Amino acid sequence: MTHIWWNEPNAGEIVWCRFPDQIHPRPKPRPALILAVFDDNAPRFDVRVAYGTSQRTKSLHRGEFSILRDQAAAAYASAGLSYDTMFDLRQIHDLPYSSEWFSVPPTAPHGQTPKLGTLHPSLVRAVEAAFRAAND
Repeated sequence: MTHIWWNEPNAGEIVWCRFPDQIHPRPKPRPALILAVFDDNAPRFDVRVAYGTSQRTKSLHRGEFSILRDQAAAAYASAGLSYDTMFDLRQIHDLPYSSEWFSVPPTAPHGQTPKLGTLHPSLVRAVEAAFRAAND
């Protein structure tokens, strides 16, 4: 099967990802936060992504942060999310930025690309704290 390679994303983008279960893509896509982009093989890119879920968004553990509609409306809108979402920086994978792992979200807010939205600047400190906690 031939996969589509998406154009280069940016760190801080929230994308629609079939986050892996062990080594295989899961069938159900979910939000993922791009933490880094590797362009060694441009125009084919690899990305480091953190797992996102709409479960347990208000009871956070070490290495987690949430984007909540009722607490940060601007950040929520910027992220392009449909539900309150928790990101777990303890669950990180490096993946090829291709249609094997990423797909266009149902509403396609940015056209035919996996991008849902962008991490709002007001959340940078929360991400940094979660990253430090995940790596302690």
